[in-house]
Amino acid sequence: MTSDPSSLEETHHFGQSEFIAVRCNEDDRRTWLADSPVCQQLGHLNIAHVGVLHAVHPFTIVRSSQSGTFMFACTSGCGEVLVDGRWVTVRAGEACLLPPFVANAIRAIKGEAPWSFCWVRYLESQERLPIVSSKSPVKGSFASDVLRYAVEGLHAERKCAAPIPAQCRHWVKLIHGYVMAFAQPSHGDERLWKLWQEVEANLSRHWTVTEMATIASISEEHLRRLCVREIGRSPMKHVIFLRMQQACHLLGSTDDKIETIAHQIGYDNPFTFSTTFKKWIGRRPSDYRNVLQQ
Repeated sequence: MTSDPSSLEETHHFGQSEFIAVRCNEDDRRTWLADSPVCQQLGHLNIAHVGVLHAVHPFTIVRSSQSGTFMFACTSGCGEVLVDGRWVTVRAGEACLLPPFVANAIRAIKGEAPWSFCWVRYLESQERLPIVSSKSPVKGSFASDVLRYAVEGLHAERKCAAPIPAQCRHWVKLIHGYVMAFAQPSHGDERLWKLWQEVEANLSRHWTVTEMATIASISEEHLRRLCVREIGRSPMKHVIFLRMQQACHLLGSTDDKIETIAHQIGYDNPFTFSTTFKKWIGRRPSDYRNVLQQ
């Protein structure tokens, strides 16, 4: 399968894989979710569905435009996820956080042991702060089993003949709490936090690793190590991520021309911006805007 998100086709191929899931309401009647129990408390935290899956090759899921934040945490084996336009291996004890409104894909690896992971899928809402922020890791270490236990606990409660609402609320709060602990860590390095605040406020600047290391008051190599450890990206990759997220916001909230948006986020050449946007998001900027307006 190609790593170019723009060439991926919408796919839900489960094969012999097995899973359990809980959805927030009965309106979601997709075939693979149709038999899953409903827990309305999930919707109070804008969670569309949660689950645990044991995947075997050729399990593959491709979403051309995921409409909400998606987090999954690997509990055993390993699989691959499309992140920032490339396939990344996720192993036991690691989690991956994918932002909304981008193409994403996950797949089991041929010849590897079954890949087990739990997931939490959000719906974006203007009433709540976004899950993904500038300090959110794309991939990192995570106590995946605790999230799996919480999902399994909620599923078991909802499968009871008489589920107890208070117990369901506790499970849902635990699930959301584990996601937020990963997505918005309070223990992050303060030097990076200050750096990304500066970068976000000046995305039109032609950033270099040297300039960012100076702002963070550390060496370039130390900056690279910190970024990979805490957010799973190199410094320059994270700058691109922040630019693409801002571009998505501007495309959906303004009528600015593509060229204007490109300049606002640091691209002198609109063609370079469009090519980069397509690689990371899965559509060209104009197509992305058209989808939002439908």
